[in-house]
Amino acid sequence: MKKRIKFVQYRRKREGRTNYRKRLKMLISGTSRIVIRKSNKHITIQVVDYEANGDKVIVTAKSSELKKYGWNHACGNIPAAYLTGMLAGHKAVKKKAKKAIVDLGLQIPAKGSKIYAAVKGAIDAGLEINCSEEALPKEDRIKGKHIDAYKQSGVEKDFETVKNNIGK
Repeated sequence: MKKRIKFVQYRRKREGRTNYRKRLKMLISGTSRIVIRKSNKHITIQVVDYEANGDKVIVTAKSSELKKYGWNHACGNIPAAYLTGMLAGHKAVKKKAKKAIVDLGLQIPAKGSKIYAAVKGAIDAGLEINCSEEALPKEDRIKGKHIDAYKQSGVEKDFETVKNNIGK
């Protein structure tokens, strides 16, 4: 009687949380990754380097940190994503990171989304990221004009204040 050998996949692959083929391609490049994760209320951005014994997080920026810079609005919208990307980009440039590739994980990329607003913020902060101009949101959406048109909340005015404070 022959014995059958059962192959068990990695736990994160079984759970549908990691695409190892995509991850391996990113790791082989040797470039830092900018990992963008979004929830309904917040955005978290990390710049991560690969090491053999585990990934090393160089920089972390959360949209809740924007309150320190004068942001008094929701932290889960496109302007907040852009500013969080800019904050992460400035932190990464200070830590001598020059280039990064975008790691979306299992998120579905959509043109003009929060994810690409965060990428645009990191690019504007001085991080070199290869990204198509078509995917990035328009300047009006980044500044929050679409929110101001709906509700007079002063997002556009506060956006400029916070943007200037981050660079200091």
